[in-house]
Amino acid sequence: MTTSRPTRHNSSGLTRDIEILELLGSAEAVAEGGLGVMRIAQLTGRDKAVISRSLSTLTEADLVTRDPQTKLYRIGSRVFSLAARTAETTLIWRARAHLRVIAQATRETTHLCVLRGGNVLTVLSELSPHEFHTTGWEGVTTAAWRSPSGRALLSDWDPASLARWYEEHGQDRPLVGPLNPEMAAAGFAPLDSPPEGKVVVSDFDSFLAELQRIRERGYATLDEELELGVVGASAAVTDFTGRIVAAINVSAPKSRIGEDQLHGLGTYVARAARALSTTLGAPPSPDIPTGTP
Repeated sequence: MTTSRPTRHNSSGLTRDIEILELLGSAEAVAEGGLGVMRIAQLTGRDKAVISRSLSTLTEADLVTRDPQTKLYRIGSRVFSLAARTAETTLIWRARAHLRVIAQATRETTHLCVLRGGNVLTVLSELSPHEFHTTGWEGVTTAAWRSPSGRALLSDWDPASLARWYEEHGQDRPLVGPLNPEMAAAGFAPLDSPPEGKVVVSDFDSFLAELQRIRERGYATLDEELELGVVGASAAVTDFTGRIVAAINVSAPKSRIGEDQLHGLGTYVARAARALSTTLGAPPSPDIPTGTP
């Protein structure tokens, strides 16, 4: 197998190390489970002793790892960690304008959320233009299985993975962020239990059933499960691999978004999430919901 590589006009140590990293990320390295010193020397046209020293330095920095059995070198964990952080930074940067548009269109507070273990973390919020609105939750976490954003984020998991995840996190309690002062004064408050007769996700079976509904309609809703008088809708954001990387959530007082309007809001949020996904490289979807909230 031949691995093509770009012509280098700079022979500095950093440039040579980057060349090695590129080779370890090549199709040949992936197919073979890594590359050995001799093969890297052959591909770079450099002495194997020089390559060995470079690999040693890269290994010490966790940019490269060596399989103890095959002795082949592969991309190290630190590279993947840096790539993940870069991807999330790109996500937040691209999402900011989208959240602003959604908040203006719905006139409700809009959030961008990601999964952190058993919790949902809000990384970005755009407040409603109304004086009477739900609060921005930037930096706040809550139990993923209890929130519409968390359920949207988990909606592409397979049943076995969900079972293991729920076993560890299914008892996590929701943590509700501070209410807007005007809403608190109006009597809005976190709930110890949902209103009587309200159907909520309460165990693993109802959790799975809710995830199936999310897959079928493309969005998740929440109706006074966490806070009295507060509703919300969420939809998943995917990247170029089709993997869910975030969720968009819109939350609002129920006095403005009733039960009938909540599902209309859900379809709008699903369309907005797909638009953001497209900017991240996800292929266009023919079944994007149409219409406005």
